[in-house]
Amino acid sequence: MKFYNRIEELKLLEKLDRQAEQEGVMTILTGRRRVGKTVLALHHVAKKRFLYLFVSRKEEHLLCEEFLEEIKKQFVMPIIGEIRYFKEVFALLLEIGKKEKFTVIFDEFQEFFQINPSVYSDLQKLWDLNRYAVKLQVVFIGSVYSLMHKIFEEEKQPLFGRANRVLEIKAFSFETTTNILRDNGIFSANNLFMYYVFTGNMPKYLDIFLTEKAKNLDDILNIILQKNSLFLNEGKTILIEEFGRDYLTYFAILELIAQGKTARNEIESVLERNVGGYLARLELDYGIVRRHRPIHAKPNTRNQKYKIADNFLNFWFRFIYHNQAAIEIENFAYVKEIIKRDYATYCGPMLEKYFQKFLAESGQFNQVGAYWEKNNQNEIDVVGINDMKKQILIAETKLNKAKISLKALETRAQALLQHYPGYTPTYLALSVEDDFSIKVF
Repeated sequence: MKFYNRIEELKLLEKLDRQAEQEGVMTILTGRRRVGKTVLALHHVAKKRFLYLFVSRKEEHLLCEEFLEEIKKQFVMPIIGEIRYFKEVFALLLEIGKKEKFTVIFDEFQEFFQINPSVYSDLQKLWDLNRYAVKLQVVFIGSVYSLMHKIFEEEKQPLFGRANRVLEIKAFSFETTTNILRDNGIFSANNLFMYYVFTGNMPKYLDIFLTEKAKNLDDILNIILQKNSLFLNEGKTILIEEFGRDYLTYFAILELIAQGKTARNEIESVLERNVGGYLARLELDYGIVRRHRPIHAKPNTRNQKYKIADNFLNFWFRFIYHNQAAIEIENFAYVKEIIKRDYATYCGPMLEKYFQKFLAESGQFNQVGAYWEKNNQNEIDVVGINDMKKQILIAETKLNKAKISLKALETRAQALLQHYPGYTPTYLALSVEDDFSIKVF
């Protein structure tokens, strides 16, 4: 798949690169695996002088040997004595940066927590002493969200406050995904939704599906459910390092959320234990789940739900992890049959999320969400609010639009509208076939 979008990120990286003409610049790229951080960084430096150094988990002196080989390919510089520690490699790069401008990219930088955690304090000292004497842009890439946050954004850590910018790279917008599907000749409203359900517009997954020319549900399931498929262990690949030895408890919670048990009391009733701390860490430390509350509700309301933020992970916990026994004996046909049986039901909440994302990306609203009352009474799938214009969009979503009653929707919305006196409501029935690129107001 060719390089798409990332226009704003590239503009910012270019700005920082120009700043590196005067002094050292430290840039952090974070975001979950498969979102395209490395591709973005390499695209940024494609026509520049750069080094790309991957931090693999191995003995520090072996890693330094690899790094030195790469440095020798790019620069002519005498190296005196044996270099066995990363601080010596970084000091060498700073010396080169005093003579000429270049960019160095360290990928999977959080791995030094396992290799030698003292690296971070060593870097702090070297950076503080040399930053204003070098013409160097240092780009640190990391896929383990909690560790990258700890390294650069926790006050007690040595590299806190050193980064010029921390860029969190996110999945593609609907506009970009639409362009990708059009370029591959498979765009339709249904395909846009289906790709969103399984990928959340995550670049790597889109690339795999498009390379395999997936045009329908069967195509996608055949790609996911096959021997040696990347997707089968993807949840473990992404999350086990985040969670550490407590991963089984976190996985149990995420499996229940994916199955529709989104309230804390529902989760606790099944696991028979207090999960408040786990849910807080899943939300605040790992960014895996998000807490949702009715659009008008106060932040401390108990009327809230937990949902997995990432579409693929939600799918993985709902269908792959939940059916591990069948996956392990490679009975993929069995799992495929379950997914196809439950697909329409599964897509209901995904359709709500799909249109909420559309509203958020439209630029027409300052608040987007859903509405429900105690015990899930008077649920409204999609609500968009424009406080400046005093307008409110109220919508119901279904795969079969014929089943939507706007009259019933208006009745359910009466309590919501009491919180927004003087606002003009617009009621919509939304389904997959709707073109939501047009302005609502």
